Amino acid sequence: MPVPAMNADEIVKLLREEFPQFFYPGCGLSIERVDYANVRVRRHFHEDSVRPGGTISGPTMMELADFAMYVAVFSVAGPVPMAVTTNLNINFLRKPGRGDLVADAKLLKVGKRLVVGEVAIYSEGEPEPVAHVTSTYSMPPQVLQYH
Repeated sequence: MPVPAMNADEIVKLLREEFPQFFYPGCGLSIERVDYANVRVRRHFHEDSVRPGGTISGPTMMELADFAMYVAVFSVAGPVPMAVTTNLNINFLRKPGRGDLVADAKLLKVGKRLVVGEVAIYSEGEPEPVAHVTSTYSMPPQVLQYH
């Protein structure tokens, strides 16, 4: 298995520098594991993410999935903050509990211009996913030449 292009600490530093309005201490997002093309991230529970009916909102889960994919892209391409989401499809499978959400992202194809992956989102401690996501990122020209 290849070594990741960036480790978790390097990705955190990059996100804090490039996106201080989004990724800052206390934002609720954290990176738990970074392997090459395979990462785990977390969205810490906050009452603000609960929608009527007592479940965590869809936009909160979409944010987590997109964050997971972005971290996975960094794991293969290095510091490319200009990579952008071109597609994100989410299937909500079951009602998440009122607790942290954990997302496992795996890249399925790393091309010269596009990176395709999938994300499984879980309520912490539950074996079955609450959502399944497929996503595509567009890479700036010449970033993935060496892959």
